[in-house]
Amino acid sequence: MKQNVGPADKLIRILAAIVIGALYLSGRISGAVAIVLAIVAIVFLLTGLIGFCPLYLPFGISTRKKQQ
Repeated sequence: MKQNVGPADKLIRILAAIVIGALYLSGRISGAVAIVLAIVAIVFLLTGLIGFCPLYLPFGISTRKKQQ
């Protein structure tokens, strides 16, 4: 599994997950929207922490700098 998520992308994903979690815990979102956003937050958090996004593979996208 080759990493394809760069540092800025990781930061954005983790911050988005934190914001969604805070919105949920504060009661600002609820119901079906909360469930969908919770799933999105979990995916963002996992992909941000491991540095790999499977949705980038079919499109050949990588936000990580090429190592020389």
